[in-house]
Order: sequence, then structure tokens, then C-alpha cells
Amino acid sequence: METSFTAVYKKVKNWYVGYVEELPGANTQGKTLKETRENLREAIEMILQANKELMKKEMRGKKMIREKITVELE
Repeated sequence: METSFTAVYKKVKNWYVGYVEELPGANTQGKTLKETRENLREAIEMILQANKELMKKEMRGKKMIREKITVELE
């Protein structure tokens, strides 16, 4: 599954700081913009995977309906 997010980068002295507008907690830093991008991708993957695992544990043994939903944001 491929999903797109909005990454925002800011140069702070000798570092780059990056965060994702749509995903609170997804932020990182790096010495280069390339490193910061890679770190941010990893942070997004880790947050989404952790959230998925938490939801699985909470819903284990409960009746529920799972479906994909699509939204458009500008």
C-alpha cells in the first residue's frame, strides 16, 4: 500500500528538522536533507506499524468491520 503525506523541512543551524503535517509525532532531524527525508520515512513507517499493532491488540476477540476509506485533502 502506498500513501502520500506532506513533509515539511526546516534548516536549523547545521541540522534539518522534518515533520509530517498529517501525522502528529512523525518528526525527525538529520545533518543533510537527504538523511532527514530517510529518517522521516522510517518514522512514518514505525508510527503506522505501531498504531496498527495497538489496534489489533485492542480489538482482538471483538466483532468489528474493517474497510478501506479514501479521502481527498487539499
